[in-house]
Amino acid sequence: MSDDITFEWVHIHYDETQSFTETYGFAGNQGAVNLEGVLIRPARVPSETLQIYMHPASTLQLLPVPREAARRGAHVLCAGSRYARNDTACILENVLLDLGAYIRHAKSVWGYKHVVLVGWSGGGSLSLFYQSQAEGPTITHTPAGDPLDLTRAGLIPADAVVFQAAHSSRAKLLLDIIDPSVIDERDPDVRDLALDIYAGPAQPPYSTAFIDHYRAAQLARVRRITSWVKDTLERLRAVGGAEKERGFVTHRTLADPRFLDAALDPNDRPIGRCYLGVPETVNSGPVGLARFSTLRAWLSQWSIDDTNAEGAATAARISAPLLFIENTADDAVPQYHCRSVYEAAATSDKQHVVIDGATHYYVGQPEHLERATSITEDWLAERKLLGR
Repeated sequence: MSDDITFEWVHIHYDETQSFTETYGFAGNQGAVNLEGVLIRPARVPSETLQIYMHPASTLQLLPVPREAARRGAHVLCAGSRYARNDTACILENVLLDLGAYIRHAKSVWGYKHVVLVGWSGGGSLSLFYQSQAEGPTITHTPAGDPLDLTRAGLIPADAVVFQAAHSSRAKLLLDIIDPSVIDERDPDVRDLALDIYAGPAQPPYSTAFIDHYRAAQLARVRRITSWVKDTLERLRAVGGAEKERGFVTHRTLADPRFLDAALDPNDRPIGRCYLGVPETVNSGPVGLARFSTLRAWLSQWSIDDTNAEGAATAARISAPLLFIENTADDAVPQYHCRSVYEAAATSDKQHVVIDGATHYYVGQPEHLERATSITEDWLAERKLLGR
């Protein structure tokens, strides 16, 4: 264990041809993809194993989890995708290519013998998606129908995957939290008050009948948006001109009754708050989940009927060892997500560990952060994947 850790900026560059530019600036519109990451290592502590933390649209080097792992002796790469800090145009199938480029570089250039994907938060479903396609690639097109052949991508499987404080997919998470009271997608003030948990008559504790109606209305809203997305893509293709994509806004995307009613999927999370703050404020604010999206990104990330990255489905196709870490006070991920993915996982080597009282970020919880890191260390050591 060492507090002396180093941070090294990493640049990965690889050629790729797209039919149109989907990323801003130099990141991916010059016939190549440019990726940035941060390699975090303890000074003078060698390792044969690299732990890779990757999120589809965030950078993770400032978070406590990877830093604690490095402080305790792990070599850690916080890998940014081409969509780092902006998921508006994020196509998850492209992110698999980005993650594959990092793994190839780690083995061929840096010389790491083992790679472990540590899928924290949104990185959990990404890691499962990657591993499923690396072990047995099947995808040849994105959900929008654009060619993207992962069967010829040469994705290198990781040696193990950690699913930590993670949701089963971005699409499933949005389905859980989208506000079904919105009637007019162009005007968020036109709402069905009977379905408005913030301004309507329904108050917690909610009845089973209300929740059933609410969940059905959430699914119906997602499918209405998806139908519009597909119709719009078809119109653009039919015109055959230079316009290939379109951006749009999805209003009110944080209205999960779980955040107001402790009896729903009970755990130790705070009531009346969530990982982004006050749910009602976030619901209409500019930083909500899926607030801004392109047509293709919606189908890849947010459409529950079209995404290829649903964790229960991808976990069922993986043979590598899987470790699942659930935090009981997680104020971001619904309680059932981790367990449903664990139950679906087909590998014979899987383990589910629960950390009582731990929150999503472990902020102000050094004892829980240390335990989570120790659990991962011990699990990897048992499989001779610790690397040192």
